[in-house]
Amino acid sequence: MKPTADPKIIAELWAVICDRADNPKEGSYTTRLMSDEKGIDKVLEKVGEESTEFILAVKNKVPGRTASEAADLLFHMLVALRAAGVDLSDVMAELEHRRK
Repeated sequence: MKPTADPKIIAELWAVICDRADNPKEGSYTTRLMSDEKGIDKVLEKVGEESTEFILAVKNKVPGRTASEAADLLFHMLVALRAAGVDLSDVMAELEHRRK
């Protein structure tokens, strides 16, 4: 079994996404995505696109591509959560609640 990466990376990524939302940074993909003229629709388009790419990678049994697409999907889902005004802690609390 592979060693696991530190799950704190999700919290760090969330912090960057929130910072970009609160303090837009020129040249930042996250800033560009969140400030697109389409609004949240642009973020949701990316969630849909990445979902499809993830599904195809899993279906085609391409492990490296699956991990890459899962990372893309997770990132865009986090951006969508922020754009929707939902805090990551609410999602984590829901997952914790379901685990019991």
